Amino acid sequence: MSRDAIAGLAVLAASLALFALTLGLKPSPLVPIGPGFYPRIVLGLTALLAAALVAFDFLQKKKRAALPAADYASVALHFGLFGVYVVALPWLGFRIATVAYVVAASAFMAPPRNARQWGGALVLGLVTALGTYYVFEHYLHVLLPRGRWTDF
Repeated sequence: MSRDAIAGLAVLAASLALFALTLGLKPSPLVPIGPGFYPRIVLGLTALLAAALVAFDFLQKKKRAALPAADYASVALHFGLFGVYVVALPWLGFRIATVAYVVAASAFMAPPRNARQWGGALVLGLVTALGTYYVFEHYLHVLLPRGRWTDF
């Protein structure tokens, strides 16, 4: 059993345990979706992906190549970028801050080399922000932050 399978089993066990705890949450009479709805979605998907990780590990026949050394500086910088996004949310608003974050994160992970790749990063940011905005604001009726500077 590889480290992936062990990690998958640990995440699967934790997800299922936490999912079971959400079943005890009392429904709210004020809203049609109770307080356990979103955690169940996240924990259910996490459990499903963890089970898939374990299954793929057992089904894999050949040995995997060694992983490259971890780049901890990039991980720390990406967490810092996410921190800037969180701080910018109340000032710029969800839509503008999310577009900027997704474009910056995309450029950070795979630096664009030409205008076409920058355009792809911008389209990715726009689609992500507008898609998420539409789902939360119009379908789920969850208000997202408007910017103090932009009122957008």
